[in-house]
Amino acid sequence: MNRRIDTATTWIEATPLRVYQAFLNPDELVEWLPPEGMSARATVFEPWIGGTYQLVLTYEETDFASGKTTDRTDVSNGRFLDLVPGLKIVQIGTFESSDPAFAGEMIQTWYLEALDGGTRITIVCENVPPGIQKQDHDAGLRSTLDNLARYLTND
Repeated sequence: MNRRIDTATTWIEATPLRVYQAFLNPDELVEWLPPEGMSARATVFEPWIGGTYQLVLTYEETDFASGKTTDRTDVSNGRFLDLVPGLKIVQIGTFESSDPAFAGEMIQTWYLEALDGGTRITIVCENVPPGIQKQDHDAGLRSTLDNLARYLTND
């Protein structure tokens, strides 16, 4: 089993409950979740403990696309392991890929902490597949957090 753990942290000017709501509403999630250069759609989204999801992320630029599922897409299937309003979101997911470097279940935990009139968000990704380069993953997590901050600032 791969034991790599990647993390990212930021502070956002929004309440923990508002961040939590933006995560569990699929219409909002697809607006801010995809890293720069990608778009997303939720084909399945059941935001409750034990509920499942399927997210399709599509590369906007075909010249540089290197998707895990197809040349242009990353498809992630998973389920919610724990949901604590305003505090924590835990999900486990896999990528649809024929490449064994992307195999395995990755656990992603979002910790939300009220701090200085906003929220400190910490993402912890456990068992990151070795096919995901650390520098790319770090950049993607940072981009997602930046997108979320912009999205909630324009709320």
